[in-house]
Amino acid sequence: MLKIAIQKSGRLSEGSLDLLKDCNVKFSKGKGRLVTPAQNFPAEVLFLRDDDIPQYVEDGVADVGIIGENVYLESKRNVSIIKKLGFSKCRMSLAIPRNQEYHGVEFFQDKRIATSYPGILTDFLEQKGLEADIHSISGSVEIAPGIGLADAVMDIVSTGSTLLSNGLKEVETVLKSEAVMVGNKSLDATKKQILDQLLFRIDAVLRARGFKYVLLNAPNENIAQIIEILPGMKSPTVLPLAEQGWSSIHSVLDESDFWAIIDKLKALGAEGILIVPIEKMVI
Repeated sequence: MLKIAIQKSGRLSEGSLDLLKDCNVKFSKGKGRLVTPAQNFPAEVLFLRDDDIPQYVEDGVADVGIIGENVYLESKRNVSIIKKLGFSKCRMSLAIPRNQEYHGVEFFQDKRIATSYPGILTDFLEQKGLEADIHSISGSVEIAPGIGLADAVMDIVSTGSTLLSNGLKEVETVLKSEAVMVGNKSLDATKKQILDQLLFRIDAVLRARGFKYVLLNAPNENIAQIIEILPGMKSPTVLPLAEQGWSSIHSVLDESDFWAIIDKLKALGAEGILIVPIEKMVI
């Protein structure tokens, strides 16, 4: 049985639960329950604090875990990144008071910097050849300059609104982070096989995200040009309609490309365009 550790609450919890659900790994999450077996897959899910997951995976209490890449780097535990999962994206940035001028990273030389991630910040400063006085604090990092504890902060940034509300401005990106699956480096053959099955499902789910199934009707004389715009995974499906001279074209499209090509499709006579979500994509 594969033991999967996920965050019991917080930023990554919902995304991790959704991913397992989309992979058809079913389990019950009772209130206060920390371990629950999957009902239809050889696995059990452990609900833990995100900061504890790297150590539990290293020690073999859990076989794999889903955490933020920033947590993985800060922990410096002997675990490996198995897969980047593409959700819960954020950045870790340095921020300073809005009234301070900023002309480059040299600003932070000999400054006092407050952060909850001293390891990541230390590595960044060493790469830049800088030295600073790092204040390691947990929570409410943004208030540190306002109360005279620090000259700057480094923290997780999603929208930047928290920094603004505390009179700070983001000036330097230290790390771009997302959810990752980490694993114990000594999994036995049976657990590796189960993990491979899970990764196959995860790949199918992640591949489908961002892609849409496109159906449209078009005059036959323009099919070749439309296919150039909608190449599909291998080749579009073209089916004749009951109306003479028209066909239905089915294809797969990266959602980010849709609005860029919609006018081209319409100019080629495309009608009845439908965009349908894709749950899984196996290639």
